[in-house]
Amino acid sequence: MEYNLADLWECVADTVPEREAFIFGALRLTYSDAENRINRLAHHLLESGVQPGDRVALYLFNGNEYLEAMIAAFKIRAVPVNVNYRYVEEELSYLINDSSAVAVIFHASFASKIQAIKERIPATSFLFVEDEHADDGLLEGLGAVEYEAALSASSPLRDFAPRSADDLYILYTGGTTGMPKGVMWRHEDIFFGAFGGGDFDGRSVTTPEEIAEKAKSGRLRCLPAC
Repeated sequence: MEYNLADLWECVADTVPEREAFIFGALRLTYSDAENRINRLAHHLLESGVQPGDRVALYLFNGNEYLEAMIAAFKIRAVPVNVNYRYVEEELSYLINDSSAVAVIFHASFASKIQAIKERIPATSFLFVEDEHADDGLLEGLGAVEYEAALSASSPLRDFAPRSADDLYILYTGGTTGMPKGVMWRHEDIFFGAFGGGDFDGRSVTTPEEIAEKAKSGRLRCLPAC
């Protein structure tokens, strides 16, 4: 096994399936629960035409959907792209065009901004997370699919193509000196660089399988959402 982030996630999920993975408000998902949802989302993205190397924009508030979407993209060798939910239309249009995102996953609150730039962006697939500010008319006009409905209609099987440590992850900068810039990371590089690549004592893991052994200990593990 290589240091691919989706492979590493699956390794831990298989090792401690009944341990809680995501806690968000009242929602609590075990690794098994989350893996099921993530596989379903990955299949939906494939069925929507997302291919390996394609960019998927995550225009979301913090929540379990962000992590699910990020890992789902990794599973099919697509590239998740972080989108600041505070962006105005010009910034949003710039980032989606700059990244060449073919799909956008967004909270329903942002439908009006997506609608305003739809003709100026390359994305053709839209998936929305329901919230209290949803506008059904706007969402229908976008041809957007509701997130939970997409999961329910998709396969939970883990039957994806082999992945590589060279698969990409793009993180956009804050844009403090101009427009945001997309920083491209190999999975292995970001695992050992930004994610620490091992234990809190500073010792790096020597094999991907060692991560599964560490997961059994029950110690705290953390992963930044964006």
